[in-house]
Amino acid sequence: MKFSERIGITPVETALQVQGMSDALRNSLWNVLDIFIWNRDYFLYRQHGHGDIEKSSRRLWFVYFKEPMDSRPDRPHRILEAIREYFFSCAWYEIYDFMEHVLLYEQNQNLIQRINDILAIELTGYRFIESTFVPVTDEIEIEAIQKAISEGPFSGVHAHLRMAMEHLSRGNSPDYRNSIKESISAVESMAREISGNPKATLGGALAVIEKNGHLHPALKKGFSAIYGYTSDEAGIRHAMLDEPNITVTDAKFFLVSCSTFINYLKSNVAP
Repeated sequence: MKFSERIGITPVETALQVQGMSDALRNSLWNVLDIFIWNRDYFLYRQHGHGDIEKSSRRLWFVYFKEPMDSRPDRPHRILEAIREYFFSCAWYEIYDFMEHVLLYEQNQNLIQRINDILAIELTGYRFIESTFVPVTDEIEIEAIQKAISEGPFSGVHAHLRMAMEHLSRGNSPDYRNSIKESISAVESMAREISGNPKATLGGALAVIEKNGHLHPALKKGFSAIYGYTSDEAGIRHAMLDEPNITVTDAKFFLVSCSTFINYLKSNVAP
């Protein structure tokens, strides 16, 4: 906290930035990119051959902007000027789209960590996890999702969780229902692998795990009551997903709690 904020002269910002982006946040994100990418050695120019911006901007124009690559400016510094103009004029959610593209291309963990540090400092409601900006703010929640999506040989589980995050973090058009479905499907996939029955419902798989003595009956009952493991039309899950006002809070709850339960199964039940 700044001195002026501590003595009450400057107001302290307390509202999470979820549906917008302050100038301070936008400037800070650009500055991190400037430090890690734009100003690094050989990004703009090399003594012989093209700088790194040649390859990265060709991909940016082709994959992200979806513009003709020969429409790029003809000098490296002019390409960077065009990128800067876009960055400081686009909508707030397009910043996150752009950052996702850059972070996936760079694959730099130090850069990702610094971006997440800025997002925390500027009180945003998003963090970059795995390959996506997700509306999660609590560090324990972030750790639970990261652990569930990366540890162990459970590719089906990881795929469902990634889809849940993608549905949850689609800028101005998130799909909360499908995010919840994918979170539950991740638990189903995990339970099926542990039970040894790839066609079991979540309820059936949990029953097998309970019968084998690896899941306390009360925990199994509580989880089933929360998530509704039945697969018929009258099941709890279907009733819940038919609710007209599913919110980001609902989808985030399912993503975090499903991740936590998956981590429990990995640690205490999985062979």
